[in-house]
Amino acid sequence: MHQVSVSIPSFRSENTAVERGYTVFRIDVLMNGRQHSVEKRYSEFHALHKMLKKSIKPPEIPSKHVRNWVPKVLEQRRLGLELYLQTIIMENEALPKIFLDFLNIRHFPSVPKTESCGSFDTESLESSKLSHQPVLLYLRDPYLLPSAHDSFSNVVIEGVVHGVFYPDLQPR
Repeated sequence: MHQVSVSIPSFRSENTAVERGYTVFRIDVLMNGRQHSVEKRYSEFHALHKMLKKSIKPPEIPSKHVRNWVPKVLEQRRLGLELYLQTIIMENEALPKIFLDFLNIRHFPSVPKTESCGSFDTESLESSKLSHQPVLLYLRDPYLLPSAHDSFSNVVIEGVVHGVFYPDLQPR
């Protein structure tokens, strides 16, 4: 079960001089106790639907063509789009990245800890790839002053260490 909850509490009509009027739907997203809102036009829902069909079997989306733009018809579309989003959440164990992007939800790959470095019992190339960013390795602590046998001391590190730990000490 996902910790994502969505609702479409409202919509508004937009009219501009450049393009014909359209409706914007406000989507309230609640995830892990945090709520935010995003606004989407029907055309964005339709584009999402087309992209989701490539990876999952999404539910039916309300009709693209609406004969008249009376509030009752727009309210039916709002309810239909709300049900559409809620059904995607309920029917999919793993939500597609494109869906999370649509809702402006940050997503992180959820790989079980036991598999974070790849599976050891298979020889596939995919399973041997690391699923995290490479780690930088230092041979010694870069925040300590260079050892006495270094021919060139690191002036920047020395200055920072003296500035932080010995602010009253005058430079040499």
